[in-house]
Amino acid sequence: MAELPTRDAFAQCLGQPFRVHVGSADSVEMKLIEVTAPRPDSPRGDRPFSLIFRGPRSPGLPQQMYPMENERLGWHEIFIVPIGADPEGIRYEAVFN
Repeated sequence: MAELPTRDAFAQCLGQPFRVHVGSADSVEMKLIEVTAPRPDSPRGDRPFSLIFRGPRSPGLPQQMYPMENERLGWHEIFIVPIGADPEGIRYEAVFN
């Protein structure tokens, strides 16, 4: 797995699917629906930022690190946390400090 992409790289993937691997042969597709901007006073400039994904209602995934892949960004290990359901599925957040 490569170094994590930047906020701008993730922003270019808004609306795209990410395949989340949940077992040796199982996976769930999630869509990247939001990329937040870093605070204007952030000393790092590009961080902190967060990503919001939407996955299906079932199966719901617990918070943990998951191997995720995207056609544009490739494979990365990302820690996601479920933050709630909406009419279209379950939303998950990944925070990058």
